[in-house]
Amino acid sequence: MSTALFLITLIGLLAWLWLDGARARELATQLAVALCERRGLQFLDGTVVLRRVGLRRTPEGLRIRRMFSFDYSREGSGRHTGWLILLGTALETVQLDEPEPAAMPPEPPADPEGKVVPFRRPRD
Repeated sequence: MSTALFLITLIGLLAWLWLDGARARELATQLAVALCERRGLQFLDGTVVLRRVGLRRTPEGLRIRRMFSFDYSREGSGRHTGWLILLGTALETVQLDEPEPAAMPPEPPADPEGKVVPFRRPRD
């Protein structure tokens, strides 16, 4: 009787881990897509890859910590790897080799005599 109960508990635990991992992967994909869109990057392959799994003790209790990697491209050239770490379902860390987009510098004052040629091209 105890062997059957142990097997049922083990199968239930494995099913829970598999479903929780699938949910975390889906969340990581959504976060990576949103991050790439916000920074003007192209998210490649439409997926993330689980690289590492571990446990982390938090004030709320034990949480599963997962590290995912994803590929992206800037302007369609080259392939770069980004990383994100989920602690449970909360985003802990994101790492890209792209700098945070900076605010546009102010426009130079207009030249009333028309003698200064601007060096910047106007952006769309």
